[in-house]
Amino acid sequence: MQAVAIAASRAFTQSPRFPASTHFSLVRTLSPSRIQARTMSDSTPFNKIQIQRDDTTFDAYVVGKDTAPGIVVLQEWWGVDFEIKKHAVKISQMDPGFKALIPDLYRGKVGLDVAEAQHLMDGLDWQGAVKDIQASVNWLKANGSNKVGVTGFCMGGALSIASSVLVPEVDAVVAFYGVPSSQLADPIQAKAPVQAHFGELDSFVGFSDVTAAKALEKKLKESGVPYEVHIYPGNGHAFMNRSPEGVQRRKGMGLADEDQAAVELAWSRFSSWMTTYLCA
Repeated sequence: MQAVAIAASRAFTQSPRFPASTHFSLVRTLSPSRIQARTMSDSTPFNKIQIQRDDTTFDAYVVGKDTAPGIVVLQEWWGVDFEIKKHAVKISQMDPGFKALIPDLYRGKVGLDVAEAQHLMDGLDWQGAVKDIQASVNWLKANGSNKVGVTGFCMGGALSIASSVLVPEVDAVVAFYGVPSSQLADPIQAKAPVQAHFGELDSFVGFSDVTAAKALEKKLKESGVPYEVHIYPGNGHAFMNRSPEGVQRRKGMGLADEDQAAVELAWSRFSSWMTTYLCA
């Protein structure tokens, strides 16, 4: 497993290519590996709920004031882990306050290394994930939130933008370093305001590099919705992950840049965007 992880890390940082399909791959050279996914443990201050959509039920984790505007917070390829929970808590504590909800798109599984995360993401039903997002938005609106936004990181960033196209109940979107494939959702058809954040040094071609960011900006301009696309000089992929565990994991994957000022600027822009469109 250690050899696979090392090979995966090298592939992640040196050969980021994405196939032209509904799904994307952060690693292309992985050997088949055994999943050793763990179940996410309940963690204060979250309230664990269950949401039903169609013929399936999934867990979600909610934090924040009941009557506050809602924000659906979407995971990276790792799953609902320590980093996405830290993001959700931070969002819930922003002025004037939001109610953050994390839907468990992986149904309780969390990748412990690059190989596992890739395996989990490869198995994701993307159209089903969009349905999970829609059900999450509707749950928030039925439980005290007049308006609801969606945000996400990496895989979740791509799904966030997809929700602006495919989920009419969404009132605003903030996406971090991820663009959906045109087969899933074309941003030119966005219906909700979109703010997007990218690192200048992000090397995931066609998904979150500068070329992808500028292509997204062009499509959002054509869509007619309010939009902002921000590119952060000197920053790479996943630059928002600043917890001690997240920093260690990023360094292990060759993503060693540290720019707290960029993180704070991005959060400030996030707060301003969501306040404008969810609190009016």
